[in-house]
Amino acid sequence: MVRWLRLLGFGMAAGAALWGCAAGPPPAPAAPPVTDAAPAPISPPRPANPPSRPAAAAPGAHYSCDQGTDFTVRFADDSAFIDSTKGGSEVVLRDAGGLTPQQSVYSNAHLRAEFGLGPAGREANLHYLPQPQVAHCVLR
Repeated sequence: MVRWLRLLGFGMAAGAALWGCAAGPPPAPAAPPVTDAAPAPISPPRPANPPSRPAAAAPGAHYSCDQGTDFTVRFADDSAFIDSTKGGSEVVLRDAGGLTPQQSVYSNAHLRAEFGLGPAGREANLHYLPQPQVAHCVLR
C-alpha cells in the first residue's frame, strides 16, 4: 500500500508538471497596423531662449535720426544689418556693453550702434568711428 501511495504521489507530481508545460507560451503582442501613410517629419528642436533683441526694435525697424539721417535695422543671431541713408549698408556684430538688460551694443570697424536707449527703450545712437560724430535716433 505504501508503494502504491508513492506511485500515486509521483504520478500526481508528474501530472502537475506536465499540466504547466501543456499551457503553451503566452500570446505574442499584436503587430502595429500597416498603413500607406508616410511618417510625420521630425521638426528640429527649437531654441530654449530666442536671441535677445532690443524690446522696441523688431526686424526691419525704422529709425529717424537728428541731422536728417534715417536707417533701417534687422537683427539676426548676434548681428545687426543697418541700412542708412548716410552711411550705406553695414553689418555690425554684438558687442559687450549696455547699462541695462534692454540696451544692446553692436559694432564693426566703422560703426558702433547702441539700441534700447531712452526711458522707453525706443532710442538708438550711431557712433561713426572715423569721425567723432554721433547720430541720436528714435524708433518710428
